Amino acid sequence: MSVNFDEIAVGAELPPAEYTLNRLTLVKYAGASGDFNTIHWNERIAVEVGLPNVIAHGMLTMAEAVRVVTDWVGDPGAVIDYGVRFTRPVVVPNDEEGVVLSVSAKITELLEERCVKIAITCKFQDQTVLGRAQAVVRLT
Repeated sequence: MSVNFDEIAVGAELPPAEYTLNRLTLVKYAGASGDFNTIHWNERIAVEVGLPNVIAHGMLTMAEAVRVVTDWVGDPGAVIDYGVRFTRPVVVPNDEEGVVLSVSAKITELLEERCVKIAITCKFQDQTVLGRAQAVVRLT
């Protein structure tokens, strides 16, 4: 899908999405990223360091959140800037269901060179888990 800059307006909302994370997702991400920090797979250690349970990798949460943008624009390479602040951990229970990240986004600014700024909201259990999440995307 190609998004035309001339057809975009500030305030336009991107199609929302939901992404499921479970312990298997965390294991796969650890293998791909090389981040084997025990708080992402060992409940005992996670609790000992003050967490409620095993938590998702922050970078995994960040990656899942930007998917709403890359799915919309159709080209991950169109994202030229992306940043977030991690505000709350995503606790992943040891069950088959896992947890759901609810992601929405809207265009907040039209920029030069056919770029748009997009604000992203990522929630887990109705609480925002990423602050100041925004991407800059170059459109056709």
